[in-house]
Amino acid sequence: MKKIIIFLTLFISFLCFNVKAYETTKRVVVKSSSGKNANVREKPSTSSKSLDYVGVEGIYNLVTDQMYKDEENNQKCKTDWYYIYYNGTSKGYLCGENGEVVESYSDDNVPASTACEIEMANLGFPSSYWGELCYLKEKHPTWTFTPLKTNLNWAEAIEGESVCGKNKIYKQNDNLAFVDSSCTTGDAGGYVSVMPAALVYYMDPRNWLSERTIFQFLYLAYDNNFQNIYKDASTSIIKNAQFYQYHLANNVDLAMLIDNVGRTLNVSPIFTSARILQELGSKDSLVNLYSGTYIAPIETYTDLARKALMIERFGEDGKRYYGYYNFYNFGVSDVCVADYGTTYCGLSYAAKESINWNSPEKAIEGGIKQLALNYLQKNQATTYFQKFNVIATEGRSLYSHQYMSNVAGPSSESATTYNTYKDLGVLDNNLLFYIPIYNNMNATIDNTGNGASEDNGNNTVASIPIPTIITSSGYKNNSGYLTGFEVGEDVKTFISNIEAVGGTATVSDANNKAVSDGIMKTGYRATINNQSTKETFEVVIKGDTSGDGIINVLDLLQVQKNILGSYILQGAYELAADTSNDVVINVLDLMQIQKNILGTYKISQ
Repeated sequence: MKKIIIFLTLFISFLCFNVKAYETTKRVVVKSSSGKNANVREKPSTSSKSLDYVGVEGIYNLVTDQMYKDEENNQKCKTDWYYIYYNGTSKGYLCGENGEVVESYSDDNVPASTACEIEMANLGFPSSYWGELCYLKEKHPTWTFTPLKTNLNWAEAIEGESVCGKNKIYKQNDNLAFVDSSCTTGDAGGYVSVMPAALVYYMDPRNWLSERTIFQFLYLAYDNNFQNIYKDASTSIIKNAQFYQYHLANNVDLAMLIDNVGRTLNVSPIFTSARILQELGSKDSLVNLYSGTYIAPIETYTDLARKALMIERFGEDGKRYYGYYNFYNFGVSDVCVADYGTTYCGLSYAAKESINWNSPEKAIEGGIKQLALNYLQKNQATTYFQKFNVIATEGRSLYSHQYMSNVAGPSSESATTYNTYKDLGVLDNNLLFYIPIYNNMNATIDNTGNGASEDNGNNTVASIPIPTIITSSGYKNNSGYLTGFEVGEDVKTFISNIEAVGGTATVSDANNKAVSDGIMKTGYRATINNQSTKETFEVVIKGDTSGDGIINVLDLLQVQKNILGSYILQGAYELAADTSNDVVINVLDLMQIQKNILGTYKISQ
């Protein structure tokens, strides 16, 4: 008997010695019996100052695994307190009654053990995803999770999205760690450019696998299982918004339009309604875009130059865009707004000959059609992928064609969609989620704003990211094209500006022959090396369509012939002709080039 006990002891010791203990990341999912947001407090006590609120089903990192006793022992919180990160880097205490801990592996090579882990592993999810996905699967067995492999290194994706001005966030005191104050490209309406830390936070899918925020990965096609509730769902989303009430008063039910068109074009009306609400807001600040009644107040301008500019944009009577609608903010890019204002950007887009949104019905249908053709059918069939284009698609560059610049847009729309499904009692229907997978992520999940930006433990993504070198040197990267040059700028000046920030630069002509002096010209190629990687861009001088580096009658003639169809401008030369930056070459560009030659107008580079 004694020998048996010794043998069992040794055998158990052997098993324990050979069982690997895998490190886990513990996070808190917010709960609330009342369904209301939960307080985050300065100290572990309900009488302590409330710092902020965190939403039900939000998921947050713990500062430490330790639970904290109520300092004042007032018993209103009947448990100990969690110490959590919220809003990125901010810290505060959450009553234990309002949270539930979920653990995820901090290693992407853990062998699956439970039935759910085996299921997730067989689907192709790394082990750092399993904790939250299995938590959701237990609550919603009818939900389907599908991994979508980007085939991108995590560091590469962050760098690709780090171009100055590509991603914005609404500036608040509690998110200053996310704000890139050195980049001011197109900042407008309180939205400012972001640091890579913000991208790490918002792009990491594992930060958003809670019941509420996973809806940014929801497949956005029309689901026949919901056809009887879509109209009510759309109405519930937009019913309190000014744009909906305005049109309802004019006998136009936007929710019905959205439902009818969505059924025809295979686009979820819930998604469309949430998108319009996200773009227009619930107030009337964008009434000019949705009312169809805008008339520019030409007569109020006393400055003759300014008045002439307004006449050029809106016509002698200011009615050029009267009767046009834009519910989706198409054309309202940050760069356009900085130069021309929201109203002009949105309505001039709606009035394009190829668009012609001259009624609410046409605007609703036209926008949904664009969402279907240009996004849902182009590997951007979730809100996440519409914001972060990280799936290679034929004819489309990575990190381009992104619907919005607001990095918080997907999570914001996700909450709206979740609330709609919850209020209608259909959360347990069959729902399909496409969730992105990146290569070489630091498996330890960190949604504190510091994030998993390292590439397998290497603390530097690159010496200085090439997008940062470009923007810090005063230039702009427009999807592989380099702009922002002064007309007549010397090649040596450009190289000096780049090298003053970091890295090296070389220039070649359209035939790849090295260029070391003279002026920069449209069609030249600039290669920038940051000692880690190098990228080549095509140079664009706005107005220089002939590629001689200056703006003259030859350029005017080429643009005129391009409009008439007798001469075709392509690539960098086509982009150079679009001096108005409205993605179409027309009489406005011709006028701007003519005025630039006469000295009465300077084309913006």
